[in-house]
Amino acid sequence: MATSLGANTYNRQNWETSDFPILCQTCLGDNPYMRMIRETYGKECTICSRPFTVFRWCPGAKMRYKKTEVCQTCAKTKNVCQTCILDLEYGLPVQVRDQALKLQDNIPRSDVNREYWQQNNEVAINKAGGAGGSGGKAPNEMLMKLARTTPYYKRNRPHVCSFWVKGECKRGEECPYRHDMPTDPTDPLANQNIKDRYYGVDDPVAEKLLKRAADMPKLTPPTDKSITTLYVGGLDGNITEKDLRDSFYQFGEIRHVHLVSKSGCAFVNFAMRDSAERAVQGAFNKLIVKGRRLKILWGKGQGAPQTRGAAQEEPKPLPPVPGLPPALPQPPTELLSHDFFGLGGDVPAPGTVPGLVGLPPLPGPAGLIPGSHVIHYPSQDPQRMGTNKSRGADQ
Repeated sequence: MATSLGANTYNRQNWETSDFPILCQTCLGDNPYMRMIRETYGKECTICSRPFTVFRWCPGAKMRYKKTEVCQTCAKTKNVCQTCILDLEYGLPVQVRDQALKLQDNIPRSDVNREYWQQNNEVAINKAGGAGGSGGKAPNEMLMKLARTTPYYKRNRPHVCSFWVKGECKRGEECPYRHDMPTDPTDPLANQNIKDRYYGVDDPVAEKLLKRAADMPKLTPPTDKSITTLYVGGLDGNITEKDLRDSFYQFGEIRHVHLVSKSGCAFVNFAMRDSAERAVQGAFNKLIVKGRRLKILWGKGQGAPQTRGAAQEEPKPLPPVPGLPPALPQPPTELLSHDFFGLGGDVPAPGTVPGLVGLPPLPGPAGLIPGSHVIHYPSQDPQRMGTNKSRGADQ
């Protein structure tokens, strides 16, 4: 290996020098005024064992000092951060990214083959002017769901103080380490390795994320193959039928779109079942129209129509409820007649008055002048209080 200063000039030329590291936003920290310590050939690369320029810095207040772990050539090969070995584009482990994009790891494991392959790969990367890994690949659905969109500065916290765990730390608040209980030693996340993360093998963080991706809700198609309608919910007054057609035409031929403005939903009917399945796969939990995330579900079947004249089953008699009293007996016959006073003859039933045929009309309200519809009140009579009409005229 070319790790000694006494080696030949060719091996020393392969040592790496750089002016700034390749870091993600989380490892770089939120402090815009940062001071880094740069040490040329300060450490061997954890992957290729070549000496490289090491950078050391503090990402923020009450954070631990961090440093680069792999050389820039290895970082460009996998498009990862030199410190956390996570993908620079999605912030995910290499194992998750490679499995989602179906990338194969062809890096040799032996020392001689790896050094020769690394030299050729470095020349190819410098000519291409880009990075390896996921560079140039189309975005993946699983990566878009699992990707971390904001920095996770909690990862830069100090390590746990071992003296505080033993109850022997006497520095108190001045202790630069974290006074928290450590994680369970049997937890798989407690055993992380830089090489396993770089090569994407047996990474506990990647296995946790892959399990989370497998548990994400999925929309299973119904067994009825005749269903080609999708329910689209979460609409507002700004979304029109044309907007829905523009969003779903890419999946196949659309028969019609039924927009229900009152309920804020719509039904998109496709001509083929395959088109509806492609629409569900491409738009479920991902369709955004005019800034609104729409809900996609499968429509319901119409059901088998009932034939006319089909024999209807007679309702079965229900068994009596136990514990109820029996029915009351019928009343005697003398109580069935309406002659309560013993008058005899035909007594009309209650509520009827016999002989009331051609009755005169009911009188009107009090004060109504006969022959007119004008109501006369006593207070309108000037002579009601004793005033004499003739007497008033003589005066």
